[in-house]
Amino acid sequence: MITMILLLIFACFFAINIGASGAAATLGIAYGSGAVKKRTTALILCGVGVLLGAVTGGSEVVRTIGSGIIPESLISTNIALIILVAASISLFLANLGGIPLSTSEVTVGAIVGVGISYQVLFINSLTVIIVCWLLVPFAAFILAYATNKCIRIMERKLPFLSQGNWPKILALLVLVTGFLEAFSAGMNNVANAIGPVVAAGLVTIDSGILIGGIFVALGAILLGGNVIETNGKRITNMSLLQGSAVSGIGAGLVMVASIFGIPVPHTQVTTCSIMGVGVSDNGREIWKKNIMTKLVSTWVLSPLLSLVISYNMVEILKDFNFTGTAILLGLFFVMYLLSSRTKEIAIRPLSFYGNYTLVKNRRKMP
Repeated sequence: MITMILLLIFACFFAINIGASGAAATLGIAYGSGAVKKRTTALILCGVGVLLGAVTGGSEVVRTIGSGIIPESLISTNIALIILVAASISLFLANLGGIPLSTSEVTVGAIVGVGISYQVLFINSLTVIIVCWLLVPFAAFILAYATNKCIRIMERKLPFLSQGNWPKILALLVLVTGFLEAFSAGMNNVANAIGPVVAAGLVTIDSGILIGGIFVALGAILLGGNVIETNGKRITNMSLLQGSAVSGIGAGLVMVASIFGIPVPHTQVTTCSIMGVGVSDNGREIWKKNIMTKLVSTWVLSPLLSLVISYNMVEILKDFNFTGTAILLGLFFVMYLLSSRTKEIAIRPLSFYGNYTLVKNRRKMP
């Protein structure tokens, strides 16, 4: 009974943190551009989008997290708790070190750690997920690069887009794409918190998605203020069309991945979209900001850290085996070294290539 209560507490806590960090950032462009005037309104829209996305399209990713990587029968209450604890510890340690991690990647990594300990893994499914972790951000980069080229041509040949009522129409487009990005976050990210709980048999998929969606939405509404404020203040140089392209491309790709039940790193998708716009405008100058070092360290460390933590926790639970502790300590040391080299780079996805982010009319934040 105590384990069940702890599992539910960790799942809700993890869901709230997902909402307060990644989900809340989805409306940052709309808020910073002035498309949404009040921060509270932006956060509420984000919460509604996340909840709707979870309820209407989050079931496939829940199935993948719960039974697509290791057998569902393997995930007892204790194992589900280990998965969520390992993922939570990974995020906490990364935040202390200033290294941004993906909730999808740390959750999958924690599940893989369990599978390695029990020597049971669905290799084909895991391979598809890892390939998508590489292909989806790359697709975001290419689409954003090509879209931005078209946008620059439109801005030159259609100057009226900055006149009359057109800025209001484009601001509405930014709001719609931001809402869709929040919707896609609900489809994909809620499963990270609720998938292990469903696999353990504590709740059904439908009720789990609803509960998880509510807590992610609450995290965005109640605790996402600093994230959306930070992103909003960095929105300075990107046009409304570029901002809507970044949000729209990220939302579309994450939705497609969610339909196929593939958990993808939302932050990296958004980051690569922004990088595509930056490279399209600035060329090779963008690569001078240690972006690739940061992205690679994020992609590698996210699943590896939680994998090692969950593996060791399962080994201790099964056989009281501490042989992997040295590896874990070594990984912490690597994280420390990487964090000391990347602290000067901001961790929010809208700042991965300096101050190149959105909208020419900077305004004061309330």
